Amino acid sequence: MASGADEEKRGGPASAERPAAEPPAAEAADPTTDPAIAAAVAAAEAAAPANGENVRIDSWIWAVRLIKTRSLGAAACKGGHVHVNGERVKPAHSVRIGDEVRVRQEGWERVVIVKRLIRKRVGAPVAAQCYVDNSPPPPPREAFAPAGIRDRGAGRPTKRDRREMERLRGMAGGGPGAKNPGGR
Repeated sequence: MASGADEEKRGGPASAERPAAEPPAAEAADPTTDPAIAAAVAAAEAAAPANGENVRIDSWIWAVRLIKTRSLGAAACKGGHVHVNGERVKPAHSVRIGDEVRVRQEGWERVVIVKRLIRKRVGAPVAAQCYVDNSPPPPPREAFAPAGIRDRGAGRPTKRDRREMERLRGMAGGGPGAKNPGGR
């Protein structure tokens, strides 16, 4: 007769009677953590810089998905759109845990506090765990009526119709009495 340890290795009755293993303390504290996200966080931490190493601000804002590409992150830093702790920074500025990073883009500002340093770009759920977002809500989109929509079956627009549509859209050169600078 086999011992209980032998049956347990083979997946016999001893393992079926045993209760399921409890999750580690970190997962037990946060029941909303998905195992896939936890694995990705572990991978991101493995790719984190070693003690004494720095993470560049342009690399960090790209890695946590505040900017689409690293070169756009560097350009934003050079253009003065990135501030760390209230100061305008260069792309090579080292970021530390607890720093407040402000990134201005497309008419609104993202304000985040650094929670974890990472170098490599990670998935969005993992990236969201690397910072605390204190950003104000984005400005509402302006609702406007589309200009120059013609009725179906109205035919091809005349020159006068085209000029009126351009004037409504705010294009230069449209409107009554406008001269065509390139034509005769």
